[in-house]
Amino acid sequence: MTPLQVYRDDGPLAAWLGRTVGAALRLGEVPLTLLGALPLVVALAWPLSALTTGAAALAVAVLVLVAGAASGRAEPGRFAWVTPPVLRAVEYGAFIKLVALTDGDWMPACYAFLALLAFHHYDAVYRLRHQRLEPPAWVRWAGGGWDGRLVVASALALAGALGPGLLVAIVVLGPAFVAESVVSWLRFVAAERVATYEDEDVQDE
Repeated sequence: MTPLQVYRDDGPLAAWLGRTVGAALRLGEVPLTLLGALPLVVALAWPLSALTTGAAALAVAVLVLVAGAASGRAEPGRFAWVTPPVLRAVEYGAFIKLVALTDGDWMPACYAFLALLAFHHYDAVYRLRHQRLEPPAWVRWAGGGWDGRLVVASALALAGALGPGLLVAIVVLGPAFVAESVVSWLRFVAAERVATYEDEDVQDE
């Protein structure tokens, strides 16, 4: 898996769409991602008073289907870096918009959940940069990927249960993400320390 694929944070649904639908499409990853994000960008900019939860959920569905299929069209290029930040922006924005549409009183829980996602995404970036390792697959699958999270969030929003759902996600995913990350970095630091001691011993000889 390439670093940009890790940064995409695709879940099982996007991976399946990439293997099946994406292989038959002609457009590349970046155009497909931007095309899929367009309806949701419009929904994010639309006034709350004129936007329904159903319309926002429909925009999310278009994003998941089109940008998910784009995962099968990933290819190197000068604009390949565009995809991960676009997915992060529309995912985070969608959570804020859906909470604002359904029950704004849950906005603190929404921001707490987004902070957890930011931790998860930055952890992946710095692990690749310093440890030269990507997070284990179970972490990505447990989080559902951007696609899985948005599908579940849309369903909960339509059912009027997005706020409690975010709270459950924080309680379940928070300890899992943080504990696994801490163990990984402690293991890395210990290995670096051992390597440093071994180098010093060799120099002393």
